[in-house]
Amino acid sequence: MKTIRLTLREALEKRNITRYELAKRTGIKYQIIDNYYKNKVVRYDSETLLRICIALDCGIAEILCVE
Repeated sequence: MKTIRLTLREALEKRNITRYELAKRTGIKYQIIDNYYKNKVVRYDSETLLRICIALDCGIAEILCVE
């Protein structure tokens, strides 16, 4: 069975951006960013993912991984 895993931690480390900075750039609460960062999200919000992708200037494949 395949699973979806968030790779936001790796994307932020690659760009040297903190969770706090990402929260400021996206307007998303720090706690929500932290949950995505720690891969503790059960239901992915498309608006949240879009805002993260725009802030990081990346595609969805860079922050989500199918395993």
